[in-house]
Amino acid sequence: MPKGRGIRVAQAEATRAVLLRAARRLFTEKGFHATSTLEIVQAAGVTRGALQHHFPHKEDLFRAVFEQAGRGMVEATARRVATEGWPGLIEDLKDYLARIPTLEEQRISFIDGPAVLGWAEWRKLHTDYALRMFETAVGDGIARGLIRPQPPRALAHLILSIVEESSLMVLNAIDLEITRAEVEMAILSLLSAIEPGGRRQPESRRETDRGRTERQGRQARHTG
Repeated sequence: MPKGRGIRVAQAEATRAVLLRAARRLFTEKGFHATSTLEIVQAAGVTRGALQHHFPHKEDLFRAVFEQAGRGMVEATARRVATEGWPGLIEDLKDYLARIPTLEEQRISFIDGPAVLGWAEWRKLHTDYALRMFETAVGDGIARGLIRPQPPRALAHLILSIVEESSLMVLNAIDLEITRAEVEMAILSLLSAIEPGGRRQPESRRETDRGRTERQGRQARHTG
């Protein structure tokens, strides 16, 4: 590649990267619809022409940010699955549920994503990122005898759907901590059903029961 062209390519990549960083921050803080393209170019320190060159429509920029955020959410779990297999996925799911409210990717991935991209495209992108990793974990669990033998792909699809729905439930919760504990209990209960040795009592059971009692007490005081 000629030297001049190489410099132009590097400059173009740098411009694209700074646009993605600025857009990701603004989409996270304000949401897609409340963020203007003028705000994005000002935050990135580039011209509107540069934005339109790389991303002709704001939706194109959001899709690139969405893909970047999706890869970021999956990569750490994929590394853990690669080294620890199915047990690593279970532990990572627990960590993930605890971190949902603090993850900057959540608004982009689960709130604006379906609305901006459309449900079909949103679902396809999520599946593309995560399904292979979930399928690897399930295959490992079957090979170790931790999961009853079955086709891994179908089970991986269902687990991924459970995780996505759980994320939405926690993100929209009124009482965040109680909902998170209840969701964790439900997920672990469901996953225990695929083990060869029967059901395992979720570790979060006592935490969830205590949270439910506290919530019922608050409701009783309120109605009283």
